[in-house]
Amino acid sequence: MQVRHNITLDADVSNELDSVAEELGEKKSAIIEKALETYFDLLDLNLAKKRLADLEKGRDRLLDSEEVWKKLGI
Repeated sequence: MQVRHNITLDADVSNELDSVAEELGEKKSAIIEKALETYFDLLDLNLAKKRLADLEKGRDRLLDSEEVWKKLGI
């Protein structure tokens, strides 16, 4: 399912998007979608690194599944 979004872009970014879309013969929305997917993958990696660092520095801890189930009353 597709969802429509209205966005505002910096003029330089908009011009770059127009140029790339024209040269590749792709819709701007397809380029934006691919760019966001790539960026979200990078964010996921950064979040995983942060979570691991938090574990290593003792700012977070792992819970055993039985402990989670007990807290949830399962």
